[in-house]
Amino acid sequence: MALAEIKVPPLGESVSEATVAKWYKKAGDAVKKDELLVELETDKVTLEVNAPADGALSEVKSATGASVAVGALLGMIDTAAKGAAAAPVAPANTNASKPAPTAAPAPKAAAPAAAPQNAALAASGPAVRKLAAETGVSPQGSGSGKDGRFTKSDITNPRSGGAVADNGPREERVKMTKLRQAIARRLKESQNNAAILTTFNEIDMTNVIALRNEYKDAFEKKHGVKLGFMSFFVKAAIIALKEIPAVNAEIDGDEIVYKNYYDLGVAVGTPQGLVVPVVRDADQLSLSGVEKEIGRLGAKARDGKLGMDELTGGTFTISNGGVYGSLMSTPIINPPQSGILGMHKTMDRAIVVNGKVEVRPMMYVALSYDHRIIDGREAVTFLVRVKECIEDPRRVLLDM
Repeated sequence: MALAEIKVPPLGESVSEATVAKWYKKAGDAVKKDELLVELETDKVTLEVNAPADGALSEVKSATGASVAVGALLGMIDTAAKGAAAAPVAPANTNASKPAPTAAPAPKAAAPAAAPQNAALAASGPAVRKLAAETGVSPQGSGSGKDGRFTKSDITNPRSGGAVADNGPREERVKMTKLRQAIARRLKESQNNAAILTTFNEIDMTNVIALRNEYKDAFEKKHGVKLGFMSFFVKAAIIALKEIPAVNAEIDGDEIVYKNYYDLGVAVGTPQGLVVPVVRDADQLSLSGVEKEIGRLGAKARDGKLGMDELTGGTFTISNGGVYGSLMSTPIINPPQSGILGMHKTMDRAIVVNGKVEVRPMMYVALSYDHRIIDGREAVTFLVRVKECIEDPRRVLLDM
């Protein structure tokens, strides 16, 4: 018997352990080289482990839910076997002397057709659909997420969402994922270690909305990506960071490390939790380049395909709670960074413009900052610069 080992691959810098999230094959199944075998979950990303060779999965060494270290043995592949799933079908008996059966056996009742999947569930994230399939929960109606989509809590706690479970338990304990544990730990560390303060301002979105509406079709046709508001905020933040470098710095012991590059994290909500992929050297990208990179990273985040190098090393973060309807919030710093910009929902409000009351699309913005190295004057100035750039987007195009 020739055996090939399935081992835990390198998980990335500072990550030494993972959890076996799901096996896609069982012992005896035929496998092909590079076919997905098992999914591992770390505190940052979800990793897929593929088959190193053709054969049959002869043994599973690490079951679902097990914690495994880098290099640990997950299972074995018998490269000389074809596996139960690939067993050849016996040829039909061609011996004419053998009497034929007098009657064909009664056909088995056809299996009922699968019920059509709830449209809201079909539009939900892959992790939600996978959890629903694993738990056997069939949610009805709409979920508690954006546009009626289901979330993991709707599946694990049906009474809080659209899933119906009249006879289900009143409570259910579900172990936190590695990612959720990491989020909880890092955010609590941020509150404990940094002197976090938040300052607010409001932005008149009239001009940037008009600019976007005027050019969005031509922009998408030329660059193959939609023109959103995040690219304007990324560029505005970079202009402000260059003027107030302390917001782009971090504390290391008794030293302040000023960064002369601008790797901006853009928070993305996924079914697994909040992740912050990093747009590298965002100051060197055009508006279309920023939009393309945000789109690429966002898609990978929602599919759980982000690599460690795409999640680490950011110098500043932007979070847009407005996509979920948030009117105002105080975002928490992503350590070891010293600042985070929070965007919120744009709403028509009555404001005074040149002595007259007008209805304008307004957005509240917030800057949470580490008061140990950033003074209030600097924080307010930073947010005013962002406001000026968005209210007059020509500043973004002219880098002013």
